[in-house]
Amino acid sequence: MSFHFEKLVVYQKSVDFSDSVCQSTERFERGYGFLVDQLNRAALSIAANIAEGNGRFTQADRKNFFFIARGSLQECVPLLELARRRNQISEEVHQELRGQLEEIGKMLAGLINGVSNRVNR
Repeated sequence: MSFHFEKLVVYQKSVDFSDSVCQSTERFERGYGFLVDQLNRAALSIAANIAEGNGRFTQADRKNFFFIARGSLQECVPLLELARRRNQISEEVHQELRGQLEEIGKMLAGLINGVSNRVNR
């Protein structure tokens, strides 16, 4: 059995992003546990909120969880920047992860707009 949200490309890309973040943070130096924890939680929160939003019955609830997912996505931006500045990730990894965030962000905007259009009809 699969869940409906698992078919969404934005969900799949969000899980991929979270996995990439987990892989990248495994190599962080000792003393950066705070950053590892916050970055991993924010990254996972994107996919988790997409999944939870799809399980909601009302359009308003669904849209709210997609907004939370977008907020978690934006939370990742300064965390990745700090990781780059502290040389915990390379410039190349930073650009790759930001690129993934930008793509997911555009898809989330489309998801939010789609829910908004359904609510306003």
